[in-house]
Amino acid sequence: MNEPNGDRRLSAIVLAAGRGARMNSARPKVMHEVAGRPMLAHALAAADALAPARVTVVAGPGMDDVAALAAPRGCVIQPRRRGTADAVECARARHEELGGDVLVLYGDTPLISRAILQRALERRRGPDNPAVVALGFHAADPADYGRLRLDAAGGLAAIVEAADADAESAAIRLCNSGIMVFDGAALWALLGRVGADNAKGERYLTDLVALARAEGRACAVVEAPARELAGVDTRAGLAAAERAAQEALRARALDGGATLLQPETVHFSFDTALGRDVVVEPNVFFGPGVAAEEGATIRAFSHLEGARIGRGAAVGPFARLRPGTVVGAGARVGNFVEVKAAELADGAKANHLSYIGDARVGRGANIGAGVITCNYDGFAKHRTEIGDRAFVGSNAALVAPVAVGAGAMIGAGSVVSGSVPADALAVTRAPRRTLAGGAARFRKARGG
Repeated sequence: MNEPNGDRRLSAIVLAAGRGARMNSARPKVMHEVAGRPMLAHALAAADALAPARVTVVAGPGMDDVAALAAPRGCVIQPRRRGTADAVECARARHEELGGDVLVLYGDTPLISRAILQRALERRRGPDNPAVVALGFHAADPADYGRLRLDAAGGLAAIVEAADADAESAAIRLCNSGIMVFDGAALWALLGRVGADNAKGERYLTDLVALARAEGRACAVVEAPARELAGVDTRAGLAAAERAAQEALRARALDGGATLLQPETVHFSFDTALGRDVVVEPNVFFGPGVAAEEGATIRAFSHLEGARIGRGAAVGPFARLRPGTVVGAGARVGNFVEVKAAELADGAKANHLSYIGDARVGRGANIGAGVITCNYDGFAKHRTEIGDRAFVGSNAALVAPVAVGAGAMIGAGSVVSGSVPADALAVTRAPRRTLAGGAARFRKARGG
C-alpha cells in the first residue's frame, strides 16, 4: 500500500462505479470526455488539488481503462453494484487506517472545483464538528436527485433518495450532489450499519446522515451552483456539461488577455493556454496540449492539438497542427497546411497547401505551396531536416530521411532524397519538350 502523503487529515474516495447511466456506450460513463479529458480525470484533478494523503478510485469489474487512469493513486473493484455505501466499503482497507476526514466524490461530476471541495472540507472542520457535510444545490426540477431535508436550525436532518421520497420530500428543491465529506471516525463506525431497506435494495451512503443524527452528531450542508455539482448520466447531460465547461474556459481566456472574435464558436480544451494579446478568430478547435504565446494569431477554421505556438506567430486559416508541433516566434503556418511532430523555427514560413511531418524547418526558411515531407515508407517514420534560410519550391517532395542544408534551394516540382549541401540548388525536373503544333494535332485527332 502506498505511504500517505499530502494532508494527513484528509483522504479521498472517487466512485467510478455505480450511479446508473443511460449513455448507450461500450465505454464506462466516467471515461467520456468533457473539454478534452475524461470526466473521471476532472474529478481526480479536483481531489488532487486538496493534496489528500491518499486517493482511491472505486471501479466496476472489467474497467481496465478506469484503473489505468486512476494510477498511481490506487484502484479497488466493487464486484457487484450494491450501492454507494457498498462502494465506499470496498475502499475501507486503504483509508480506515489513515483516520482524519474522508472526501467521497463521483467520477461523473466533471465541473467540480477545488474551491467548492475546500468549502465543504472547511465546514466539516467547523466548531460544531459535523459528522457529515453534503454538497447541495437548488434545482427547479430535482428529477432523480436525492433531497436534502433540513431541520429548524438549518442543519442537515436527512437525505431522502428520489425513489423513496414521499410527497413532502419530493417537493424539496434542495438536492443532493452525492459529494460528501465525513469525519472518518464516524464514517467507518457507522458504515457497517447501513442496510438495504429501500426501493432499489441498495446500501446508500446517504443513510449515514440519519445514523449520525441518531447518535447526536450534527450534519451540515454546503450549497454551490447546480451547474458545478450536477452529475452526468445521459448524452444530453454530457452535452450540457460540455457547454458549461466551454463557457468557463472562454471566460478564462478573455480574462487572461486573449481576444476571441466570436467566443461562442471557439472550442477549448481543459488545458489550453493563451498568452496576452493572442487573437483567436471564429471556428477554431483547441484539442489538449495547446499553448500559444503572447501576440500569436490563430485564424479561422483551424484545428490544433498538442502544439506550441511562439510569440507573434500566425496559424491558419484552415490549418491543422497535430501533436508534437512547435511553431517558432514570428513563424507562419498558412491555409490548408498540416504539421505533425515538426518544428518550424523562428520566422519560418509554410503558407499554403503543405504537409510537414517529422521534420525541422530552420529559421527563416520558406516552404512553398504543395510541399510534402514524405516521412512514412509504409513501415517507419523518417526525419526531414531543413536548414536555416533554405527555400523549398512549390510542389517539391522531400523523401525522408533527407537533409536540406542552410541556404539551399529546391526547385519547384522536384523530388529530393538524400542530402542537399548548404547553399546548393537541387532540381530534379525532366527536360521540357515543346512540340510545335502539337496541341492542334491532338485536338484534330480527338475530333475537336
